[in-house]
Amino acid sequence: RYVAGSEGSGSVGGGGEELLPCRSLALTARPLTGLLWTLLVLFLWYCYRVGSDPPGSGKLKGGSMRSSMSRSSSHVEVEPIGGAAAAKASAAIGLEAGEEEEGAENYLAPVLSCALFPAQAAAGSRKLYVALQEYAKRYSWAGMGRIHKGLRHQVNERSSIQKPHLFCLPDVPSVPFFPRDAHRHDIELLEANSPIILSEFQAVYQRGIETKLGWTCQGPKGQAVFPLYNAGVCVAANCRSCPCTYRALLSLRTFIGSNSLGSAGFWLLGPGASLGGAYGPTNTRLRCHLGLLTPLQCELVVGGEPQCWSEGHCLLVDDSFLHIISHNGTSEDGPRVIFSIDLWHPNVAAAERQALDYIFAPEQ
Repeated sequence: RYVAGSEGSGSVGGGGEELLPCRSLALTARPLTGLLWTLLVLFLWYCYRVGSDPPGSGKLKGGSMRSSMSRSSSHVEVEPIGGAAAAKASAAIGLEAGEEEEGAENYLAPVLSCALFPAQAAAGSRKLYVALQEYAKRYSWAGMGRIHKGLRHQVNERSSIQKPHLFCLPDVPSVPFFPRDAHRHDIELLEANSPIILSEFQAVYQRGIETKLGWTCQGPKGQAVFPLYNAGVCVAANCRSCPCTYRALLSLRTFIGSNSLGSAGFWLLGPGASLGGAYGPTNTRLRCHLGLLTPLQCELVVGGEPQCWSEGHCLLVDDSFLHIISHNGTSEDGPRVIFSIDLWHPNVAAAERQALDYIFAPEQ
């Protein structure tokens, strides 16, 4: 029992002597861990400062006199050695900066100055250009490149087949007749409502064609118009006479109803009448013709391409081309009647449409 006790005590004592190094290691590990945490925090703080300082600020914010003296001395020493390379680099940088400043001036010049507008331009084009400048100052110049080019370079030597007399938007692909896919939604909506549109026209037509009843007679050749929109202005009395037609008109996605380039209404052409050699005001729109009453002897020639109307169906026409309309029938055939609506050209962007609404704002 004594031996066991001695062995036990010896083992305990021996064990205590063996545990002393472990305790010392544990005591020394605590300051080591604290030091590691301190270094980690300092590293993270350094990374934060380096990331938050703007580029090149480290050179300007050197705190010690020694660093500033070393920078100045290095500047004095390096300049004679690499003077040629530095001169080339500075020249390249100056050229690049000059190009950027020149580009910025060219970008803002149409907005800030009227001096760049051609002196030989017509007064009407100059007025439209001033309106474009006002729009750019109020909203944005982004996306106005084609409109700016079109106003400053109104070329009179266009081909005789297409010559819009008011405004021509450059780089717009055009053909005399456009396919239905260009405005499928609006065409299908108009054709679906063609019976009610025809019935409302017949009710208006039976009351008589008189100016006091809302009609506008154009020329002595039997042409008359019952407008719902005239140069971007709603004719309220006529719209009340055709409520279903008016609602269908407002349901169109691309109807030009906010500027003077857009109109909508019933166009009537009597037998024996013809309209020849006319150009539309702009190539930014397409004129949609919904046939209501179309005798067989009626014909539409746009850009040298003949076409006939069909009752209940639409034609998409670019009327900036030279177009001729004729009704070669007799009085028994009756008048030719179409519902004409001006739609945006599909290649005119949304920003350009907004700018044209501002430039060609209707005169109330």
